[in-house]
Amino acid sequence: MIYLAEGPRVAVRYLSLQDFEELSALHERSKELLARWMPGPPIITYQEFEAYLARFDGPLNEGFLICLRDTGAIVGRVNVNNIVRGTHQSATIGYSAYTGTTGHGYLTEGLGLLVGHAFNEMGLHRLEANIQPSNIASLRLIERVGFQREGFSPKFQFIDGAWRDHERWAITVEMTTA
Repeated sequence: MIYLAEGPRVAVRYLSLQDFEELSALHERSKELLARWMPGPPIITYQEFEAYLARFDGPLNEGFLICLRDTGAIVGRVNVNNIVRGTHQSATIGYSAYTGTTGHGYLTEGLGLLVGHAFNEMGLHRLEANIQPSNIASLRLIERVGFQREGFSPKFQFIDGAWRDHERWAITVEMTTA
């Protein structure tokens, strides 16, 4: 397995077609956890997974997994979306944990690795995350990773049947080296 970044307990790698069965099982077990926070139903069928992977074929989006370093088991997923080059060098991240993988600090470590990868290997300058105000665990997570709250976006994204407000958080290269 080729990891892009490694920490003491977790590592980050690209998402691939071979991850279908494990991710499908994780999504099935985590339907209730994910429904409140994710924009759309979990990916369950092989065809849905292929379509999901196709969005990473171009230069605008990258898909990553956070895995346990010793076993390779998937403990989280991170997308780097809407990559803008030129004078912006920025992107928005989306991430998820799964039932049974939360509460261990895996995403904190993994997102820290992903931020380093995005700023170094991907050449980005800024990452943004948009989080529903009631998602306290995610707000605490993104703050632990070093993101700072920048604002509030009312009715920002359609999730679980309604337009949901979000808090806007961001981190820049300078914030990781200060």
